[in-house]
Amino acid sequence: MKIQEVIVVEGKDDTKRINLAVNADTIETRGSAISDEVLDQIDQLNELRGVIVFTDPDFSGEKIRKTIQAAVPGVKHAFLRKKDAVPDGQGSLGVEHASPAAIREALAHLYTEVPDAQPVISQSDLLAAGLISGPKAKIRREILCEYLRIGYVNGKQLYKRLNLFQVTPQEFGAAVLHVREVEEQDEQQ
Repeated sequence: MKIQEVIVVEGKDDTKRINLAVNADTIETRGSAISDEVLDQIDQLNELRGVIVFTDPDFSGEKIRKTIQAAVPGVKHAFLRKKDAVPDGQGSLGVEHASPAAIREALAHLYTEVPDAQPVISQSDLLAAGLISGPKAKIRREILCEYLRIGYVNGKQLYKRLNLFQVTPQEFGAAVLHVREVEEQDEQQ
């Protein structure tokens, strides 16, 4: 599988793992404190070939994502599921622990930012689905974000991310239905 865009990863081990899964060029941020030089490179690469931000599904990965998002609007994003990023032994969640199949799966579900788009999902939609208040809101968000493959976010960020990626009302509705099905299965057990 050849990827045209340059994939933004955190480090060398991520690059090695990506190259086991796909034929792609990468650029490494070397941690969450991204230099202006690296941000400029990402911006130039986005203009030339496009970039895909593919960071670890943890706090540092989200920080990197937000930094790039602010500096280079309109990039693409791939999200690795937390369960696919767990190390065999010690260590933290990371792309470097993912199987080639999990990486290919994440890269098959890209989201492109649409920074100036009109919101298609409202706060009242999130409230009605029990995603931003109530005792089960966090668990519901985890299930929904996993289903949509958009990375886990809090309620405020969920609204922003759904609209930034222009998740359609139909996709959102299918995800909410999935959340309800999972809840029903859990209640029956």
